[in-house]
Amino acid sequence: MSKIIAEFCQNHNGERSILLEMVDAAAESGATYAKIQSIWVEDLVKREKFEQGQTDPSGKTLVIKRPFQPEYDRLKKLELSLEDHQIFIEACRKKGLIPLATIFAANRVPAVAALPWPQKLVKVASYDCASYPFLSELKKHFETLFVSTGATRDEEIEKAAEVLKGKNFAFFHCVTMYPNTLDNCHLARLNYLKRLSPQAGWSDHTLVARDGIKAAMAAMTLGADYVERHFTILPADQTKDGPVSITPAHLKELAQFAKLDASQRLAQARREIPEFDSMIGNQQRALTHEELLNRDYYRGRFATHKNGRPVFNWE
Repeated sequence: MSKIIAEFCQNHNGERSILLEMVDAAAESGATYAKIQSIWVEDLVKREKFEQGQTDPSGKTLVIKRPFQPEYDRLKKLELSLEDHQIFIEACRKKGLIPLATIFAANRVPAVAALPWPQKLVKVASYDCASYPFLSELKKHFETLFVSTGATRDEEIEKAAEVLKGKNFAFFHCVTMYPNTLDNCHLARLNYLKRLSPQAGWSDHTLVARDGIKAAMAAMTLGADYVERHFTILPADQTKDGPVSITPAHLKELAQFAKLDASQRLAQARREIPEFDSMIGNQQRALTHEELLNRDYYRGRFATHKNGRPVFNWE
C-alpha cells in the first residue's frame, strides 16, 4: 500500500495552534507521515542577481526576480522554533503519525537530528539531491533519507545513489513547477528511480483546484511507494503554498484509494482520470525552462554562514 506524507510546509503560518490542528487533521484523514520544514531565516542568502532578475529582449525570464528583504520578512513570520519541532513530534506520536522534517542548511543538522524523532527519518529537498557533502552529513545523523529529485539531472541522481549506498533511502520523483501540469508529470520516472533505490515516491505539485488528486492517484496506480502532498486546513488563498495543497477531504479520499489493491486502483484510475495516459510520460526527460529557473534560484537559497560568507550545502 502506498504511504502518504502530509507536507505541512509553511501552511501553519508560523502559528503553533494551527500546526497542532494540522497534526490532528492529517491523522484523522489517513496520512502515515507528517512533515515540517526546518527553515531558519538567518540561513537565507542574499544573491545579487535575484534582486532585479533578468529578461531577454523578448521578455523571456532568464533569472527570477525575488529580492532578499521581502523574502526574509516573509519567512521570519513562518519560522518554527526547536521547541515547536519538539511539540510537533510529540503531537504526531500521540496521534500515530510518523513525523519528519526537511533541513535546508547543514549547520542545522545536529540540533534537528538530536530531537526525539520516533524514527530517524529525514527528507531532502530536490535542490539538495546533488549536495553530496550535505547528504553525507545527513547519513551520519539519520537512519533513513527520503530524497526528492526535482530539477536534478540523471547523472546527479545516480551519483547521489552512490553517496547513499549502504543507507536506507528512497528517491522521490518531483517536477519543480509551482504548479505542475498533469501532462508534465512523467510518472514513468518512478521506474527509473526504482533502479537506483529500493523504493520510490512521488512529490506532487499539481494545482488542486484544477487537478484535484489525479496525479497522486496515478502515481499510486503506477507503483509509487510514497506520495507526498502539500496539506492545508486553511483556505487556499491564505498561504503561499495553498493552491498546491490538498485539504483533509482530499487526503481522506486519497487514503481510501491507497487501500485498494493494484487491479482496483487501475480500474478506478482508468474510469475517473481521462488524463491518466498523458501523465505517464517518459523515464528520461529534459528539464523545462521553468524548472531550470527554479533550480537556479532555490539551489543555494539557504546556506551556513561562516566567517562572513555563505557555505553552501554542496561545498
